[in-house]
Amino acid sequence: MSNTAGLTIFDGDLLRSIDLNLPELQHRVTGAQLLEISESKVSQSLSGLSLPPHLKETAISQVSDGDHVTFRRTMFNKQQASEKLGVFFSTVADALKENLFTDLDEEDKGKLCKSEIRKALVHMGVEMGVPPLSEFPILDDIIKKHDADSDEELGQAQFAELLQQVLQEIADVLHEKPITIVLNVEIFTGSRIRKILADEKTLKCLVEKTILEESNGKESQGWLRTLIIKNGKELGLPPLSSENEQVALLYETIISQLNNKENASTKEEFMDALKDILKKFEELLETTPVFSAINL
Repeated sequence: MSNTAGLTIFDGDLLRSIDLNLPELQHRVTGAQLLEISESKVSQSLSGLSLPPHLKETAISQVSDGDHVTFRRTMFNKQQASEKLGVFFSTVADALKENLFTDLDEEDKGKLCKSEIRKALVHMGVEMGVPPLSEFPILDDIIKKHDADSDEELGQAQFAELLQQVLQEIADVLHEKPITIVLNVEIFTGSRIRKILADEKTLKCLVEKTILEESNGKESQGWLRTLIIKNGKELGLPPLSSENEQVALLYETIISQLNNKENASTKEEFMDALKDILKKFEELLETTPVFSAINL
C-alpha cells in the first residue's frame, strides 16, 4: 500500500498481516457479528475506506459458501471465527491485487494494452479514490504524460507498475488541489421494510392486486416472485438492475430460497410467505446495506 495526502493506493498486502486473534473473538459470535467485525477491520486497514460493494459481496460469498442467510445465523467459536476471518481478509486481499487486471483481461491473454489504464481508473472509481473524468479533466493529460493511451501490450506486473505511476500523479495533483464529489446514490437498509411489514393494509392490497392480475387461469407458482420483482419499490426494496451486482446478488440470494413458499394456495398463506421473504430481505439489508444510483 502507498499513501499520499490526496489518494491512497491499495494492493491488498496489508490485509494479509492483520492479527486474527482479535479480542472481539474471545467469545462465540454469530456469522452476522463476524461479518461486521471483518468489514470493520478491513476498513481500518484501508485508512477508513469502505470496501466497494462488489468486493464485499465476493468476500461474503466466499466466507459463507454462498449461503448468506444461514451463515449470519450460525454461531462460531474462537477458532472457527478466526479461520473465517482469515478467509474474508484473504479474499479481499486477492481481489484488490488481482481482480482489476482479471476483469479487464476479458480475452484471458495475460496482457493488456496501455490504453486500458483509462478503463482501470473508471473501474476503480470514486470508491477507491479516483475522481471521474467529468470532475477531473486533467486526467487526460496525466494519461498522455505516462504514454498510457497506446496499444502497446503489458503483462500484469508491467500494467500494475504503469497504473501505480498514473495513480501516484493523480494523488499528487489531488494533494495540491483537492476536489469534492457528490454521489447521487440512495442507501437501502432494513428500516424501509420494517415500516412496510407494519403496514398490513398496504401488504394486503399488493397481495390482492397480484392474485387478481396473475390468477387468470394460471397456477399460483411464481406469483410471489412476480410480486417482489414488480413491486420492489413499494416493498422498500432497492430497484433490481443487472448493472448493480450487489442488488442483483441480493435478489438472487432471497429468490433462491422461495422453494415451498411459491406453493401458497390461499390469500392468508400468500401474505405469510411474503412477510417471511421480506424479513429475509430486511435481515440482509440490515447487516449489508446496498447502494443504488438515483435517476435524476
